[in-house]
Amino acid sequence: MSQFLKSSIARKIAMALSAFFLMVFILQHFAINILSVFDPELFNVVSHFMGTNPLVQFVLQPVLIFGVVFHFLMGFVLEYKNRASRTVSYAMNKGSANSTWMSRNMIYSGGFILVFLVIHFIDFWIPEIKTKYIIGDTSGLLSDGSDFRYFEELQHKFIPLWRVVLYCVGFVFLSLHLLHGFSSAFQSVGANNKYTKGLRSFGKIYALSIPLGFIFVAIFHHIAH
Repeated sequence: MSQFLKSSIARKIAMALSAFFLMVFILQHFAINILSVFDPELFNVVSHFMGTNPLVQFVLQPVLIFGVVFHFLMGFVLEYKNRASRTVSYAMNKGSANSTWMSRNMIYSGGFILVFLVIHFIDFWIPEIKTKYIIGDTSGLLSDGSDFRYFEELQHKFIPLWRVVLYCVGFVFLSLHLLHGFSSAFQSVGANNKYTKGLRSFGKIYALSIPLGFIFVAIFHHIAH
């Protein structure tokens, strides 16, 4: 495996595959979160299932964490390798003539998203782990036992305006990252064919609509609390 990842092409393919995996997760994560807007009861049921299912908790969740860490580490490695390979300095280099702003700044958008993910883990994942595995409460119920707690906890998180703004900015950076990352991932695995134009169009729709949907969820709960 280590020998495989020493190849530049192999690293790009590994980066692309981890990107595909994370894009599927983001879509699934959004599908659950949007339920909190249209059907809070169903959101509670689905959240409890995801939070207590052994397959999700002890197989898929560790795989997801590995995928996130791998994707960001590989991104930083690729950026370092690319910069190290530029041994010749040119008198004039107009990067904008050969690439987009997004492609030249993926490392920065990725870095901000990483910080945003850490905050997101602190807000949601760590309290959930504490409740289930330290306190030992796997019921998923409110303190009075009247209903599942997930919807109320989600809405409570978006009461402070600063957190809503932070999440909105985070999703804007996610959109910028996806706008280039989606097409770049397909290109890395050699998907340049008659479907390329359609994939790029789908990628733009995905990169704009999913982050916008997350922004809508955050603003909705801030207003509705």
